[in-house]
Amino acid sequence: MTLATLTAALPTGALPSVARLADEAPKAPYAGNGQLVAACLLGILAVVLLITVVKLHPFLSLMLGSAVLGAVATMPPGDIVTSFTTGFGSTTGSVGVLIALGAMIGKILEESGGANKIVATLVGRVGPNGLPWMMAAIAAILGLPLFFEVGVVLLVPVVILVARRTGLSVMKVGIPALAGLSVLHGLVPPHPGPLTAIGLLGADLGRTLLYGILIAIPTVVIAGPVLATFVDRWVPKHVTALPGGGSAGGSAAGGSATGGSATGSSGDAQGFDELDAPLEPGRRRVGFGSAIVAITLPVLLMLVDAITKLLVTDEENGIRKVVDVFGTPVVALLIAVIFCYFRLGLASGMTRMQVSDSFGASLPGIAGIILIVAAGGGFKQTLVDAGVGDVIKDWATGVNLSVLLLGWLVAVLIRLGTGSATVATITAAGIVGPLASTLTTSHLALLVLAIGCGSLFFSHVNDAGFWLVKEYFGLTVGETIKSWSVMETVISVVGFALVMALSVVV
Repeated sequence: MTLATLTAALPTGALPSVARLADEAPKAPYAGNGQLVAACLLGILAVVLLITVVKLHPFLSLMLGSAVLGAVATMPPGDIVTSFTTGFGSTTGSVGVLIALGAMIGKILEESGGANKIVATLVGRVGPNGLPWMMAAIAAILGLPLFFEVGVVLLVPVVILVARRTGLSVMKVGIPALAGLSVLHGLVPPHPGPLTAIGLLGADLGRTLLYGILIAIPTVVIAGPVLATFVDRWVPKHVTALPGGGSAGGSAAGGSATGGSATGSSGDAQGFDELDAPLEPGRRRVGFGSAIVAITLPVLLMLVDAITKLLVTDEENGIRKVVDVFGTPVVALLIAVIFCYFRLGLASGMTRMQVSDSFGASLPGIAGIILIVAAGGGFKQTLVDAGVGDVIKDWATGVNLSVLLLGWLVAVLIRLGTGSATVATITAAGIVGPLASTLTTSHLALLVLAIGCGSLFFSHVNDAGFWLVKEYFGLTVGETIKSWSVMETVISVVGFALVMALSVVV
């Protein structure tokens, strides 16, 4: 498929937002308000219990939760199936393609050595006092294309190596890195959480991206380098206290091709040669500029589109039409994938088959994510078609409750119950979705971010990320709560406070 084919299929004046889910034609509710509220609560409770108690996969849990919701709302079985499959298909088409393209960029960045090149180039440029800030910046940069788990696996050995060579505590270096990854994962597309909320709510992706970056920067600063100073007192963990005494640092440059020498002008930050592993025969080092462009290209295209829309209000303007096409998320990500094919893949000495295999290897890992996200779309559509959305809309309007606050609170509750940021985002977006029509374009984008902030609140023992951090950093459960869980809560609260502040001026 060519770029021309993709762009020709776009409607005139296409916005840089994920396509809205299936049309929600108004219809008579299947039951009274009380019964519909009960259906909503029981459907959500079924999802939570199936995930946390029965340990059923979230994909199946969301399917069964939709069935419970529809049954309690007295929807005919055929209507339940139709609603679920409609929402499932719409979400797959709008979000699934973007997740797949984003995963391809992340995979080739990792296997070509582009990610390690960024780390190696930046780490050696600062002294010990600047390392926490630099680790936050590196994590934020790598957090754009990489899934959170991949980012942790890539950066934790670097954190250990840096802490070992400089004498800094692990928390002083590690918390900023985790904050950078977590904030980008929860607030900035093309990560699955924000993309799903954008699709379910019909928000403008470019504007959400613009506001997300504005909120992410101060949030990373507060929850990263600033918070790390306090966490270092609560959890004074040093490399010598970790299993193996920090010997994992040598694996930081895992992969066949890594970045160049990390030794910069600062004499305090010398000794990061382990980031510069030998190359395999026939392989070349990826340029720092190419790696940065690969990460930021789709973001820049979508940001330019969003800014153009703010400055050029005439939808028939020729420049705006061109920018609309290249800023459309699927086109922007496809352009970035093509760039990665040549500048990260072939330019690093990989054969065409190796590059193709790298792209293909990125897809199995995201199959489960796409299915969960799509099932969430089915759950949302069942909720809307049952008439629950209108009940929630009327209630929220009657009590004059902020939609942004409602979205954040619902996401927080689901996050605490299930431990899944994705499930929290999907459920919250489905519940507050009917209120989207009452919001401006800017506030709808902020609603996506409010839900994203809520989905990060207080990660604890029911969250896989909690155990990932605990094991990689060699922490106890108590230490993980005092470091990782506190950091996630700070991100959620600070991020939401910034969302509310921004809502006053946009």
